Amino acid sequence: MKINIERKCFFKAFTALLFCGAFSASLLTSCRSLQQPDNIEGPIDYSNYDVVEAEIKRIRDFMEEEPVRALWRAELLGREDVKAECLDEVYKKFKVALYDKNTLLASKYYTSLKSAKHTFTREEEVKYKEIYLSSVPGLSGKNSKAPKTVSDCMHATVTIWVDRGIKVRNGAGYPDIIIGSGFFIDERGYLVTNHHVIESMVDSKYEGYSRLYVKLLSDPDTKIPAKVIGYDSVLDLALLKVEIEPDFVLSLGSSSDLSIGDKVSAIGTPIGLEGTLTSGIISSTDRKLETLGNVFQIDAAVNSGNSGGPLIDQNMKVQAIVFAGMLQYQGLNFAIPVEYLKLLLPYMYRPEVPKDEKQLEDEPESLQVMHPWICAYGHTMRVGNKKTGLEVQYVMPGGSAALSGLKMGDVITEIDGNPIKTIEDFQLYEISAQPGTMVSCKYKTQGAEGDSEEKSCLLLFEERPESPLTLIYKSDFVDNSFIPIYGMQVTRASSESKKIYKITKVIRGTVADEMSFSENDQLGLYGVKFDNENKFIMTQIMIQRKKKGLIDVGMVLTAPYDNPYYF
Repeated sequence: MKINIERKCFFKAFTALLFCGAFSASLLTSCRSLQQPDNIEGPIDYSNYDVVEAEIKRIRDFMEEEPVRALWRAELLGREDVKAECLDEVYKKFKVALYDKNTLLASKYYTSLKSAKHTFTREEEVKYKEIYLSSVPGLSGKNSKAPKTVSDCMHATVTIWVDRGIKVRNGAGYPDIIIGSGFFIDERGYLVTNHHVIESMVDSKYEGYSRLYVKLLSDPDTKIPAKVIGYDSVLDLALLKVEIEPDFVLSLGSSSDLSIGDKVSAIGTPIGLEGTLTSGIISSTDRKLETLGNVFQIDAAVNSGNSGGPLIDQNMKVQAIVFAGMLQYQGLNFAIPVEYLKLLLPYMYRPEVPKDEKQLEDEPESLQVMHPWICAYGHTMRVGNKKTGLEVQYVMPGGSAALSGLKMGDVITEIDGNPIKTIEDFQLYEISAQPGTMVSCKYKTQGAEGDSEEKSCLLLFEERPESPLTLIYKSDFVDNSFIPIYGMQVTRASSESKKIYKITKVIRGTVADEMSFSENDQLGLYGVKFDNENKFIMTQIMIQRKKKGLIDVGMVLTAPYDNPYYF
């Protein structure tokens, strides 16, 4: 179904919502509190013999279940004997994954070994590339059923039909049907749609009836059973399968070739009208509506039921997947670039993971794609109009970035050999990676003489939580945790009161900046609450702003649990 964009949008959710007086107090009491830590995890002291021995034991404990983590910590430790032991273990597991054609494990071990400067044989390189691309739907580069006309493209598109039984309203029963669109990407019956279209099929909190079907344009009266193979709720994509061979299969293009003004066409089932084609242009290529990456803005007509349908170019290749529109405005619609789909397909496909009906009912989350992060926060570094890298503005204590040596003010310029000029470049790589992978990183840092030095380190991708904000708040003191949450660094202003702080830094474009906070403003912190239902934090403060004549103003600041600047 087409959804209200306010459910997906982060460019507005990232500004502060303000509530004053009694209303703010009642709002805060309706949510839960979260205790901050008494102390935070610092860097490991490798000069201490006992600490080193304890670390070696920890590394060996990781060896069997998390060999890449063991290798990463061995690299940080710097002991060649321990490192060689871990390298040998990861390489053994890589060869097993290669033999079993386990694409996900092989990819994780391959990238991690390469970052540790391991040399592969030519045979291993060839076999790895073969298993990674040959079996994954849509990525083989071969398509014997490619459409030759626009009409063929329409027959490669299907109606997604989610039957949720009967809905009772005012004493009367109504069919509860979710209608969306999808398209075939493989002649074995694999097709793509949006996650929100089939959400009730994989949501463990949903307790009602839900069955998934597909309808072909050539036979709209027949419902064909379909099953979910994998999904990504963050990027709103899902991979389905039906046990039929489609007449036509759409090829995946390269939306990096698209520019503003290029003509595109959307195919789908708006308001239940199968096989509807609408045309328009690309209005923008960099709208931030998700916590990872950018989406396209298009003016092609999109209505309820278009979600999950393909956006094709004039060469009849898929350039994006329609996913949302603003209900109250015409010609203001959005689509997910096909690049993200191509990066996610190996993780949604996962042929080594059994996918039967019982698993889907008992463990729907097992089909979810998990994204990585390095427990950091930052923005694109700009020198004049030039984008020069990803500025690290915060690292979470005990997280991958902190343990690897990254610190506030460093600028990441390369990840796994890929140049990084913007935060979007870094996140694009993260989408292509998986948690538990070790990668090489190059960055610039300020030297002892104040000049810029180039350094390198090894990072371990951790699993990105549903709420990075909550994890940061639990892991750090207010002084620093408010940097990623509200975009301001604070320090205790009074030795007598733990509630009085002074702002020492404000990051441009953040909540604090939008509220005209500035350095040396004084604020009182009177309550921090978490709204798990709506997924945002609320902080009750009293602030004296220099720009407002130092008048005391009470307000409640809010910020979403996740945003596009955590990485």
